[in-house]
Amino acid sequence: MLPWHTIDTVLFDMDGTLLDLHFDDIFWRQIVPQSYAKQQGISPEQAFTVMSKKMAEATSALDWYSFAYWNQTLGLDLLSMKQSITHKIAYRPNAEALLQALHHSEKQVILATNADQTGLKLKLEHIPFDQYFDALYSAHDLGAAKEDQAFWHALQAAHPFDPARTLFVDDNLKVLNSARTYGIQHLLAIAQPNLSRAPVATGEFTAVVDFAHLLPIVSNNNP
Repeated sequence: MLPWHTIDTVLFDMDGTLLDLHFDDIFWRQIVPQSYAKQQGISPEQAFTVMSKKMAEATSALDWYSFAYWNQTLGLDLLSMKQSITHKIAYRPNAEALLQALHHSEKQVILATNADQTGLKLKLEHIPFDQYFDALYSAHDLGAAKEDQAFWHALQAAHPFDPARTLFVDDNLKVLNSARTYGIQHLLAIAQPNLSRAPVATGEFTAVVDFAHLLPIVSNNNP
């Protein structure tokens, strides 16, 4: 159980946290390499190797998460390709139940994602989880990825919150470390971002698999 009476703000990541990462893993590990292989006349294995090199060469963390960057770099229509598999977009276990409970509490609930607006809108068209949030922020709109301290300062300016009374949930350990450096008090990792794959190590961060473990939500006014 979390000390909910000490938490006023809850920040959620999107992919691998609220939503099963299976959709994105299928896209980047299978759909994109197959399409790039066909375009280049090479094998999917060769395509994956080439793509991995291009990803390592991404000039910034924001580029890594940008539809426009990868459309240009790979010469593919990624949005159309993603739209063909939107049936695989799904909540993680009890994610919606947790969002509903938070929505009916006094806590402010904010989405903080590295996904750009194109990726965010695609997910919202399939699962309209925005109804449970007070605000949704893309790192691309704030000018820095969550791995960078600049993101947290920009988020604070856009939507003031008290780091000492904030819970942040994310599946990316680099991002959690960045949030900890900024001073966010309550941090949770995701033990199994892709429910079709084995759990991952989360180091010193406490991890959750099923959001039912975070229920019930208690009022901010309770002692």
